[in-house]
Parts: sequence; structure tokens; C-alpha cells
Amino acid sequence: MAYSRDGKRCLLSIHPEGDTFGELALFGPPRAESAMAMTRTVLRQVPASRLRQALSDDALLQDFIVKLGERVVEQQQMITNLLTMDSERRLAAILLHLAQKVGNRADCGYVVEIRDRITQEDLSGMVGTTRSRVGYFLKRFRDAGLVESVPDSFLCINESRMTAFLEGCAC
Repeated sequence: MAYSRDGKRCLLSIHPEGDTFGELALFGPPRAESAMAMTRTVLRQVPASRLRQALSDDALLQDFIVKLGERVVEQQQMITNLLTMDSERRLAAILLHLAQKVGNRADCGYVVEIRDRITQEDLSGMVGTTRSRVGYFLKRFRDAGLVESVPDSFLCINESRMTAFLEGCAC
């Protein structure tokens, strides 16, 4: 999560259980982002010197390079979406990305569980729009069959329909 000078919150990413983050701090000045847990969480901090030492293992180094590449691609895609998509399509792209990252496969697509506690406010921080616009877009997505509400879950995202929407096809 990052904050603008005027205090506006920007939610950069949501990480599933077992994921790593903060690795880019190895390569530059101190980062301004912070992390916030959405559920009870145990974090393990690895000192940079220990990580660098561990990376002398070629297999671990290769895995680390792949992880860094994935993170850079993800961030480049986020930047591209911010510059090229309107807020409705950014929300669609973020929902699809979250579904694939933290969702569970189901008949309806990917179910994002309520335990992940993703709110419309969180989504608005990721999209760069207001919570009320996110609510409006979610209603449009429900009406178009891109997402559906599922009991005891946040949403079910229909991957094929959401992908078609993002590619500009009729829903």
C-alpha cells in the first residue's frame, strides 16, 4: 500500500498465503510502501544479507529471478492498465487478476472467499476511483454475467466472460 502526499491510499497488491513481498527493496532506496494484513497473519522477515547469501545457491537464484520477473511484469501491467484503460476496465482487470491469484476454482469461475475481506474500498484504492463507482461497476458486471454473488463468498468471477469483456468482445 502507498499513500499520496495528500493522504490518498493506493492499494498496490494483495498477496495470498505463502507469498513473498518486499524483495524489490534489495535493489534500491528504502521503499515508501507499507503492508497491511487482512486476516490474522504471521510474517517472516529475512535480512537482506541473509537473502543475498542464500542466493549463492544456483537453484534458489534461478527461482528468485523468475519471481522477480513475474513481479516486474505484474507491475508493468498495472502501470499499463492505469494509463490505457478507463476505470471500469481497470476494475475488470483487477478482479480477474485477484481471482486468478487468490480465488478458488468453481463451476461459476473463480470464487474469491469472504475470508479474504476484499472491500469495495480496497478495490477503489487499486483502481484509482471512488467506492461508489466500484459499486456501480460491480452492479453492471453482475447484470452482464461477469461476476455473481455467492453465499459465504465475496464474488465469483466468470473468467471467460471477464476476459472477453477486457478484450472488447460482447459479454
